[in-house]
Amino acid sequence: MNKQTELSSQEIIEQARKVIRIEASALAALETSINDSFVKAIQLILRSTGRVIIAGVGKSGLVGRKIVATLNSTGTPSLFMHPSDAVHGDLGMVRKEDVILLISKSGVTEELIHLFPLLKRIGVKIISFVGNMNSYLARESDVPIDISVPEEACPHDLAPTASTTATLAMGDALAVALIVCKNFTKDDFAAFHPGGMLGKKLMMRINEIMVQGENIPIVRDTIPLSDAIVEISKKRLGATCVVNSEGTLLGIITDGDLRRYLQKHSDISAVMARDAMTVNPKTITGNVLAVTALEVMENYSITQLVIVNEQNVPIGMIHLHDLVKQGFGQNA
Repeated sequence: MNKQTELSSQEIIEQARKVIRIEASALAALETSINDSFVKAIQLILRSTGRVIIAGVGKSGLVGRKIVATLNSTGTPSLFMHPSDAVHGDLGMVRKEDVILLISKSGVTEELIHLFPLLKRIGVKIISFVGNMNSYLARESDVPIDISVPEEACPHDLAPTASTTATLAMGDALAVALIVCKNFTKDDFAAFHPGGMLGKKLMMRINEIMVQGENIPIVRDTIPLSDAIVEISKKRLGATCVVNSEGTLLGIITDGDLRRYLQKHSDISAVMARDAMTVNPKTITGNVLAVTALEVMENYSITQLVIVNEQNVPIGMIHLHDLVKQGFGQNA
């Protein structure tokens, strides 16, 4: 191994920026590869009653595994098959109704070439992502898709860098096109992503985390404001709902409302709750997504939100801090 080269901070930054420029240029050039062949690939997958089985070696295989994960999570059943394992039994996973996607920069990857007569014997349709359209892989595939790049970001034009980025982007293009063609909805997506922060954003309803029952701060509109202050302090949400004799929401008193009112009125001995409340506060229903509740708070610059039923009766309250504790509003 050669001795390390001492680079200045600026030289390191410029080298890194050069990589980004080369890979961005490769992606821009890739757009021309979205043509009739790409359409045929989409149609093959849509008409198939089987799965998409992806195979590749080395870096192509790693990218292939990511494409499999993206397809599975967006409603297109997929499997990864390592070419070496395929000839030692894994070929048994392939059925005629499946679609095969082979990935190779050179188009002459030996392990993939060995698969061709076996796959042809099964009768499966073959799509290829290939960096050389004059190669064996491109010629023998039912649908070859060009993923060639002008150069790698590696200074020796050897290590797969721009080419793997291009392959990954083409896989994303394939997956997203299938999402649109299948009319794959947010609800469908949520069904495949129940866990983690993504699952919360797609599935958690506000009624799962709101304060409810006796913990909701509620006062009658006719009680003294001093009693409303006690309710706000007791329930620790920085606000209280104000309701009429039927329990219908009339307004809300927040810490901010109290400060503004007390700045104008020093004597509150004869003041009732309705005198200091904000009328017609923003509300949501209990079946609303928690992430939607956060959007309402952010749009109206409020920190508390009242949850009501169809009769406009408070059934819960949520504070911004409760949403933050759940991970909403954070890059999780």
